[in-house]
Amino acid sequence: VQLQASGGGLAQAGGSLRLSCAASGRTFSGYVIGWFRQAPEKDREFLAATRLNGWGPFYANAVKGRFTMSKDSTKSTVYLQMDSLKPEDTAVYYCAAGNLIMSSIQYQRSYAYWGKGTQVTVSS
Repeated sequence: VQLQASGGGLAQAGGSLRLSCAASGRTFSGYVIGWFRQAPEKDREFLAATRLNGWGPFYANAVKGRFTMSKDSTKSTVYLQMDSLKPEDTAVYYCAAGNLIMSSIQYQRSYAYWGKGTQVTVSS
């Protein structure tokens, strides 16, 4: 099982980046894929999640209105469009997958599989 996150990089404040997460190695159609991030010296933070063949996406309040998660269930791939970026969005961004219920999407322990992360740096 592999989750491959990509698309990170350097952006200026107010700019945009689009992350991708491709899942492979098993059937993910009934799985939830979530996005998390971890800034230096901070806890990992939930951002958004969606079930590949069903509900979602749902967003954390911190990114609602600026980040948009989309999915291509035929490719087991999700995307995170990040707009109006701020320096405080600087973090390593992770995607994760799991067979979980909607009420558990914000908890890291709910996800069985994690990608390696991609660095996003936003300059002021």
